[in-house]
Amino acid sequence: MSPDEKLVYMANQIAAFFAPQGKERAVKGIADHLNSNWTPHMRARFLAIAPEHKATMNPDVSEALPRVKVPRH
Repeated sequence: MSPDEKLVYMANQIAAFFAPQGKERAVKGIADHLNSNWTPHMRARFLAIAPEHKATMNPDVSEALPRVKVPRH
């Protein structure tokens, strides 16, 4: 598994954790988790690769992307 695939895999695991809470809370929870627990580098890379990994990304992760904070350099 490539590092980029690993980021998608981890995001999908986060989505699976939040899924029982319902779509709205899951999307918010995914974004909050990524913003709070992923390093700026991880978030920047994930946002950069997300468009090419949509097919393997949980739909709730895709919906959470606009809420993920873009790291400032």
